Amino acid sequence: MVDRAQLEALLTPAALDLLDQTPEPADEAETMRLVERLRRAGHPAPLVSAVVAQLRLRAAARVKFGPFATQMLFTAAGLEQATRLRVAALRAGRFRALDAARVVDLGCGIGGDALALAGLGLTVAAVEADEVTAAIASYNLAPFPEATVSHGRAEDFPLLAGDAVFLDPARRTTSTAGTRRLSDPEAFSPPLSFALDVAARHPTAIKLGPAFDRDRLPPGAEAQWVSVDRSVVELCLWTGGLARPGIGRAALVLGDDGAEELHGAADSAPAPVRPLGEYLHEPDGAVIRAGLLGMLAERLDAGVVSPGIAYLTSDAPATGRLAQSFRVRERLPAREKELARALRERGIGRLEIKKRGADVDPAALRRRLRLSGPASGTIILTREGERHVALLVERAPQ
Repeated sequence: MVDRAQLEALLTPAALDLLDQTPEPADEAETMRLVERLRRAGHPAPLVSAVVAQLRLRAAARVKFGPFATQMLFTAAGLEQATRLRVAALRAGRFRALDAARVVDLGCGIGGDALALAGLGLTVAAVEADEVTAAIASYNLAPFPEATVSHGRAEDFPLLAGDAVFLDPARRTTSTAGTRRLSDPEAFSPPLSFALDVAARHPTAIKLGPAFDRDRLPPGAEAQWVSVDRSVVELCLWTGGLARPGIGRAALVLGDDGAEELHGAADSAPAPVRPLGEYLHEPDGAVIRAGLLGMLAERLDAGVVSPGIAYLTSDAPATGRLAQSFRVRERLPAREKELARALRERGIGRLEIKKRGADVDPAALRRRLRLSGPASGTIILTREGERHVALLVERAPQ
């Protein structure tokens, strides 16, 4: 956690130069040696602590910000909630297409989304309630003269008639013990009710956690779940001119080499149940969260293996990023002792276990199976109708 003393020690030209010139330690032992070296060189303890903390945070931030992380400052809580730069850039593109006079980022955190907006040449007014975090956002946004940062509450910032708004309510509390996720949307900062009131008056994007209660989705908004590298990272609610006509639900799936989206006016009809085919498809989590499994099934000419289980099956592999396909090699016994015997007979010592509709801990099961052998394999534990099945599968090329 970065406190005010550390920040004051860090925000000088000499201190920032020291940060940029200090190599990132590879492990804890090297970190201790770095601390000793900096202290022997005469640097005060608050500065040494701040430099080491920032080096650690910059290393962690590369997942979200890539090489830009080495030019930024962070807090642990701010980095945890910050949007991946790739997602922020796509969101900023919608704001640019809207051609708003100004985009107001109410609750900007360390400034990740504001960076993406300013990077497209938009006029950005960023607001942050925490003083230390606001100072860090000011540093991160300093290269963009069209971006300003204000220290204050989102609820108190005056909005103008032509403003578009981005809101990323803080959904965690921070203490010396770490961060804790908040379950009540009215405990968010700012509260969800405030965000929705703003969204009713201005074109607005509201970033929320992907597990947000779907029953609380506001009518008329576009709800878009975003997945990066097969991990669902956020839900974004779009309102006003930022929402696309006729789209109420969307799943945006990002991979290393592009993006694919599935969308509809509302939740799709349930997928039909069909017998297990040659392939089993694991839909991306964004598709499931968006309630579009039935639409994906129709696209793949597929059905579910069992009602309520989000595995699809068909006789052809899926193409694109919306689902990962597995070719079914054979059925194996579902009972544990018989499954272990079957896997040993096939020489499988390294096992990936995937499951849906099976009450099992994959890590604990893997230990109990006590496998050894030169081969590797993947099994899927699920239900076919009412029957539990274990399927030996192999990934199909995407």
